[in-house]
Amino acid sequence: MDWLVVSRGRAANTIDAYRRDLEDYLRFGAERGWGHSDVNPSGVLAWVLARRAAGLAPATVKRRLTAVRNFHRWLVLEDLRPDDPTIAVEVPRAPRGLPKALSSEEAAALVAAPRGPKAEARRRTARGQPPVAAAAASRRCEAVARRDSAILETLYGTGVRVSELVGLSLGDVDLGPASLRVLGKGSKERIAPLGRLAAAALEEWLAPPGRAEMAPERWASRADSEAVFLNLRGCRLSRQGIYQLVRRYGEDAGIASALTPHVLRHSFATHLLDNGADIRVVQELLGHARVTTTQIYTSVSRERLFRVYAEAHPRARLEAPAPV
Repeated sequence: MDWLVVSRGRAANTIDAYRRDLEDYLRFGAERGWGHSDVNPSGVLAWVLARRAAGLAPATVKRRLTAVRNFHRWLVLEDLRPDDPTIAVEVPRAPRGLPKALSSEEAAALVAAPRGPKAEARRRTARGQPPVAAAAASRRCEAVARRDSAILETLYGTGVRVSELVGLSLGDVDLGPASLRVLGKGSKERIAPLGRLAAAALEEWLAPPGRAEMAPERWASRADSEAVFLNLRGCRLSRQGIYQLVRRYGEDAGIASALTPHVLRHSFATHLLDNGADIRVVQELLGHARVTTTQIYTSVSRERLFRVYAEAHPRARLEAPAPV
C-alpha cells in the first residue's frame, strides 16, 4: 500500500478500497489452496467470475481487478514472483449506463427540505428530549437546519463529490468571489464557483448560531476544528453522515428513488448541459480528467433533445395542414 501512496499518488480513500479488495482476493485464494506467490491466470479468472456470480456490478469487479493488478505488478517489481498472472485476464467491460438526475423541480424541493415541515417536526421532537435546556436545544436545531441547507445547496450548486465536500476546510471557502477550493481525485486542486443561493447558505451556516453551535468547547483540542461541516460532536462530518442526510431529505421531498450525493452531482452536470453550458466548462467544473467522462451527460436528457429540435428545426415549428 505504501508503494501506491508514494509512487502512484493514490488518495487515501482509494488505498482503503484497494486494501479491502486485496483482502477479498487473498481470502478467496486461501480457501482454494493458493496464494499470491503461486496463483496462475486461471485462479485470478476464477476469482473474477466468482465476484460476478455473487452479483457485483461489472464496474465494481473492474475496480477490484485493478487493485489485484497493481498488487501483482508490485510483486514483480520487488522480485517476489517472476510473472504477473493478471496480464492474461480480461477486465469485464462495464456497460455504459445513463446517470440518474433529478428534475429541476425535484432539486428545488430537496434543497428546501431542511426548512420543510417534516424536518421541523423532527427538530421539535429533539428539542423536547431532556436533559438539554430548551434554549440551547433550539439553537442547536437551528444550526442543524443551516448546516443541512448549506450541504444540499453546495452539492447541487457545485457538483462536488461527497469526499470533496467532507474534506473542505475553512480556508477553502472564499465568500468574496464566492468559490471553493476543492481537492479532487489524484489530489488535483480546482476552483468551484458558488452560485448565489449556495454562497448565501454557506454564509448563514458559518455565522452564529450555525457552525459555532457544534460542540465549540472541543474545537481547541481537535484536528477537526478547521472542518467546514461538523456533526453534533464537533467532529468533521463523515461520508456516511452525508449519505444519511441526503437520503432523509430526499424522502422528505417526496423523491421516489433512494437518493445519494452522487445523484446531485449528476443533476448539476445535466442541468448545466440542458441550459446550454459548454461541455468543456462542465468537464472543468466536475474535475474530470477526460472529456469522454463528461460526454455521458450529453445523452441523458431526452427532454432537452426534443425541446431543442422543436425550437430549432424550421419544419418542426410548422403546423400540419388541415386534412381536406
